[in-house]
Amino acid sequence: MSRPVASSVPSSAASTSSTERGAPGQLPPYDIHSRIARGLNPLVLRAIADQSFSNGLSGAVAGTIAATVVCPLDVLKTRLQVSTLASQSEQYLSTVEALRRIARSEGVRGLYRGLGPTIAALLPNWGVYFSTYGALKRVLTSERAAAREALRQERRGSGSDSTTSANDASGGDVEVQGADHVAHIVSAAGAGAATIFVTNPLWVAKTRLQVQHSQALASTIPVRVPYTSTVNALRRIATEEGLKGLYSGFGPSLMGIAHVIIQFPLYESIKVKLAARRGVQLDEIPALDLMVASAFAKMIASTITYPHEVIRSHMHVHGLGPFQGIGALIRRIHRDGGASAFYRGCGTNLIRTTPAAAITFTSFELVSREIERVVAAADDL
Repeated sequence: MSRPVASSVPSSAASTSSTERGAPGQLPPYDIHSRIARGLNPLVLRAIADQSFSNGLSGAVAGTIAATVVCPLDVLKTRLQVSTLASQSEQYLSTVEALRRIARSEGVRGLYRGLGPTIAALLPNWGVYFSTYGALKRVLTSERAAAREALRQERRGSGSDSTTSANDASGGDVEVQGADHVAHIVSAAGAGAATIFVTNPLWVAKTRLQVQHSQALASTIPVRVPYTSTVNALRRIATEEGLKGLYSGFGPSLMGIAHVIIQFPLYESIKVKLAARRGVQLDEIPALDLMVASAFAKMIASTITYPHEVIRSHMHVHGLGPFQGIGALIRRIHRDGGASAFYRGCGTNLIRTTPAAAITFTSFELVSREIERVVAAADDL
């Protein structure tokens, strides 16, 4: 597979002659990627040379970094989502004050409840997601490119070269862009469904760990002996509730695929526009631009699809099963607080997801580029 080679050699060193660089097989002291490639096991090099694997690894690393940074906001968001009018109190009226009170009553540990299952879920979550998304996108875009090339050849064979050229100049770009958007949407949906199936039990455990010590929610959530760890939560849910408990909220999670269907194509579209405006390749877009693009796409997608998160969190806490009682739950939430009840914690969520998306996507792009440089350096050894 062809990979772009991005040299990390400074411009002053780039002009150094091959004699000055040393004999073949010797590594120049400044080429960190060559040094890393030389030190890696051949099996590892073979693995990271695979685009799907490197996408998964980059996504897992990026997701872990982001989750650790924004975990306190995730804890608060989850508690707000499952709160009711009866359980809401002054402590959840201000994001900053709420975080202070959680820290005072439960310690710093309280701000990081659920981080274990979050990271455990993010490793397969982003790994499965980016791997599946990248693989589907490559397949779909290559198929469409082949179809477009076949159509061009057919037109040339029929003697309509001038017409073909005119069509390519006027409408070809629009057709290609439209086809790419379809490929991005289908890829995002397929990757989202695969990810949800793999990680749903871990998200159930995360939600319950985040709310089980909340005094404000004590009267409105099921009474359970507190879970002591991620493994303990998963084992007990599987033993006490079976697949119904492990896959509670699976239905709303599938509805949440709309989130990635909006987010990823929008992100890809913004990246293309930014690259065109700056006159650079997609893999040369500055980190700041990547942060802006990912944050904006995440903010739009999160706001549009937020109600499904509220429904899902309620189902996780109460163990309603994959699809059980969705209609009754929606009616109950609406009776309790009207339409605004489906947006409880949305403000906190935006504060959380905007930097989280920026960190995740920027880290993903940067880690991916570094992996590509290591693989390219290994090919040159």
